[in-house]
Amino acid sequence: MGNEDINLAPNATGIDRIDTSSDEALRLWAGRLNATADQIRQAVSEVGDRASDVELHLKGSRSTTNDDRINATR
Repeated sequence: MGNEDINLAPNATGIDRIDTSSDEALRLWAGRLNATADQIRQAVSEVGDRASDVELHLKGSRSTTNDDRINATR
């Protein structure tokens, strides 16, 4: 299924915008970004509704630093 087949943000201003008031959009973006609807809502509140910004935010919040890995082994 291509992006053109999914109405991801019916009330937003573009295809790469996430409409947090739409349960369907949240469900689709959550699946696409491997996150929960609550994580999507939180990310949108922090970085805005642009999907690429939300994706980067989610990836950054899930990543670990080298310091995190070193501290975990101590």
